[in-house]
Amino acid sequence: MAGLELDGSNPDVSLLYDINGLAKAAPTWFDRVMEFVGEYGIMFGLVLVGLWCWWSMRKRGTAEDSVTAAAAIVWAPLAAAIAILINVPIRGFVERPRPFNDHEGLEVLIHGKTDFSFVSDHSTLAMGIAVGIFVANRKFGFVAIGLALFAGFSRVYMGVHYPTDVIGGFALGTAVALLLAPLAMALLTPLMAAIARSSRVGWFVRSKSADVAYADEHGEAMGIPEPRPGSGRGDLGEKDLAA
Repeated sequence: MAGLELDGSNPDVSLLYDINGLAKAAPTWFDRVMEFVGEYGIMFGLVLVGLWCWWSMRKRGTAEDSVTAAAAIVWAPLAAAIAILINVPIRGFVERPRPFNDHEGLEVLIHGKTDFSFVSDHSTLAMGIAVGIFVANRKFGFVAIGLALFAGFSRVYMGVHYPTDVIGGFALGTAVALLLAPLAMALLTPLMAAIARSSRVGWFVRSKSADVAYADEHGEAMGIPEPRPGSGRGDLGEKDLAA
């Protein structure tokens, strides 16, 4: 099934040349920047967004919201890892060569790629993390999804993937992060609640200053609730966890 790409009349190939053509027209220094950003920088940026989201969620909302948000944040990298594992047999089944192996005249910014092209690991990983963050908080999630979209664009720009490789990665990362989220939240929420009640590692889920501030504002003590039956899903479809 290596023949997903045909010739220059194929829209996938045409778009590849159009986007990669930007690399040819760009100055060398800009290509070097895109090379670093596309290979490492965006992934680092997604990690920072995830950490920022986690730090923010510890200080806002109720204790129960913090527990659910922490579970969602933990789910983000797990979802991406599961999506990458699922991609292993997909790549072996499709066996699509990298575009520079079948098409001449491409400006390849990253050399040494010898594995198959479909589905893009970078796109899968980026979108899996981004959608996982979106499950936790929409505001941070939109930022993360924007970074993931740019990650996919950069893979085509660098000449190492077809556009459909990127689209496939986006679809795989999104599907895993969303479809497995209910099960993941059901398992992770009780775990995060137990961690929150710990005197040693409770800070991972809930900032002590947040409980003090909430108690001062509402005139009541705040504690981490025991997980209730059916609460593992975190009511993700009903409200933003940061609300």
